[in-house]
Amino acid sequence: MSVDAVPIESAGALAAGRSEVRREVLRELMRSPLFLLGAFILLVWIVCAIFGSTIAPHSPFDQNLEKINQAPSGAHLFGTDQLGRDMLSRVIVGSRNIMIIAPLGTVLGTAMGTSLGLVMGYFRGWPDDSLGRIVEAFLALPLVVTGLLVVTALGHSNAIIILVIGIVFTPLIARTVRAAVLLERELDYVAAARLRGEGAAYIMFIEILPNVLAPILVEFTVRLGYAIFLVATLSFLGVGIQPPSPDWGLEISQNFGQVTAGYWWEVLFDAVAIISLVVAVNLVSDSIERVLER
Repeated sequence: MSVDAVPIESAGALAAGRSEVRREVLRELMRSPLFLLGAFILLVWIVCAIFGSTIAPHSPFDQNLEKINQAPSGAHLFGTDQLGRDMLSRVIVGSRNIMIIAPLGTVLGTAMGTSLGLVMGYFRGWPDDSLGRIVEAFLALPLVVTGLLVVTALGHSNAIIILVIGIVFTPLIARTVRAAVLLERELDYVAAARLRGEGAAYIMFIEILPNVLAPILVEFTVRLGYAIFLVATLSFLGVGIQPPSPDWGLEISQNFGQVTAGYWWEVLFDAVAIISLVVAVNLVSDSIERVLER
């Protein structure tokens, strides 16, 4: 057997072993009631985000001044707001913005943070030191305050909010990926790739990246929950989604004063929607982390 064959066979065995581990993780998740519950709630909101305009019982924009501030009833299950708009329809359609912006922003932050973490962990030395100082500087900034300042300065468009989420999450994810890469770079399959003459980019993204997907996946699900809160908070503060678009955070902001007048339903159902979505993401995230730690 040639010298070169050993690393190749070892790498093949390692890949097969990791593939079996992934299948076992999937089987464990399918047996987890908490994971299934979280996934079901997420699926419900995904359906609402995609087909909201079709399944909503009324138009979320139609105003009826003869039905303002009506309590939940058979005609309007979630009641109506101060303009006579159906709250159930606005909650359903209002899921669209947050279900688009939060995941896309988290994907952007995960992509940038993963790339940065790979570079920091693989090269070490001055790239790690230089980029590490920048990451530490960003980590010192409060997420909501940073998002508020950037959105106020650059505008309220969905693209800007997605960019803001991506920027604030990049250093957090980079730190986690860097720690995982530091462990992987010392393993035999990385040394074998170097002996074959593979370049740094190939080793980082083809060899190491598939083997650090587990912590990246956990980090993505955790940050997604924070992204949902960040989008809702920006809308609540008036720098996110703008009226008359139905949006959960914006609805709470506009109707908050109605609670003291006894119109609690104009805030409650949007708040419950946000909580249910965040809880669902956390259930999925905790289940994945629990299975991966076994």
